[in-house]
Amino acid sequence: MRSAENLNAPWLGGWIIGAAAGLVAFAALIIIGKFDYTPAAAIGIVVALLAGMILGMPWGAGPSGPVAQASGAAAAAAAAAPVPAAPVAAQGPAAAPATPAAFAAMPAEAHAGPERLSAPRGGKADDLKEIEGIGPALEKLVNELGFYHFAQIASWTEDDVAWVDANLKGFKGRVTRDKWVAQAKIIVTEGLEAFRERAKTNNY
Repeated sequence: MRSAENLNAPWLGGWIIGAAAGLVAFAALIIIGKFDYTPAAAIGIVVALLAGMILGMPWGAGPSGPVAQASGAAAAAAAAAPVPAAPVAAQGPAAAPATPAAFAAMPAEAHAGPERLSAPRGGKADDLKEIEGIGPALEKLVNELGFYHFAQIASWTEDDVAWVDANLKGFKGRVTRDKWVAQAKIIVTEGLEAFRERAKTNNY
């Protein structure tokens, strides 16, 4: 306990409490506030000096004893407590950066299908029934889809064939099964007569 004669002298206990408050502030800033060591140490030193000056210097001298010391410690701890960050206004979710996986998940644009015509060239369609597997009903359906000429069928790619097969209502799979593209290519490149000869033995 400080004597009456030494009330105006610096109090060592105040500086000890101040140092403790600085350590508490340093630890709180590191653990709770996620501060780096350098700024946390600087703030801890400032807290220690302020608490030490308040409690240890003559103007901080007052009634001594456990009650006064407890009050000083509480004040130092309150000063050392980190100030909570202001709440951030609610915002919409930030857009996630695009990744290769994200691009892979995006559906590819549907195949638009092969070239189709609104009417036969020159006003006259080829007799598509020459192709084995195409009868009158199927020829009508093929024409309705926009195909009138052997050259159109001969130019189909694998994607085109898949599109036509999927759109031949009631006849799905016939393009692939009956080899329409191979037959049309023979008609276009070798002529109809040569094709008819090869058709006798299914030489496509």
